[in-house]
Amino acid sequence: MPLQAVESSRLYRQIAEQLRGLITEGEFAAGTRLPAERDLAKQLGVSRPSVREALIALEVEGWVEVRTGSGIYVQAAQQRNGSHAARNGNGHGAEWGPLQVMQARELVEAEVAALAARHAKKAHLGAMAGALQHMRDQAAAGVEPREGDEAFHTAIADACGNEVLSDTVRSYWSARHGPLFSRLGDYFENPASWSAAVVEHAAVLEAIRARDAQAAREAMQQHLKKATNRYSASWRRANHS
Repeated sequence: MPLQAVESSRLYRQIAEQLRGLITEGEFAAGTRLPAERDLAKQLGVSRPSVREALIALEVEGWVEVRTGSGIYVQAAQQRNGSHAARNGNGHGAEWGPLQVMQARELVEAEVAALAARHAKKAHLGAMAGALQHMRDQAAAGVEPREGDEAFHTAIADACGNEVLSDTVRSYWSARHGPLFSRLGDYFENPASWSAAVVEHAAVLEAIRARDAQAAREAMQQHLKKATNRYSASWRRANHS
């Protein structure tokens, strides 16, 4: 059964559904290596990031296994958890693809940071500084500083002066707690990546404190772009795609 081109709505889910069907029908037998990400993307007529999201969903559900430095292999039927984990969770944000969320964050949160530079009050700046220090404390204790990370970004959102944008940023973090994001984090979140993130957060805070909207916008864009690039590099190392 040949792969079919897919529509754009919830793209990673459609890709995952096709791959599940091919595995179930025996096109990809248990223990075999799936085609490289770039080849799947070409056959499906989609972007490589969309394929990555689908493969992460299948890994979460137990359909495939990522073997670092080797590739992605089909799991035996008994390894599958029997549910489509990528669809579980509360609200539509639980179904958003992680890489699309990161792309949206780069656009939206950059403008939120620029607004925060214009509108932040002393209490807002204190909340940002406290969140950044919490990140440093967690990292120093060997704990992934996700709490401080979320607190930092939501503090900036609170300072922007627009409730809709603030709620939008919070919806991104709601999606961040889903199973796909958690698995994505397993690939690229490590002491080195968190150390880099702390430095990038500090640059954002410095620009907001200076009331420099353009610098805040650029610092946030760079931070989120680098976060996405860190993931992509780690994924390539993991599956040799």
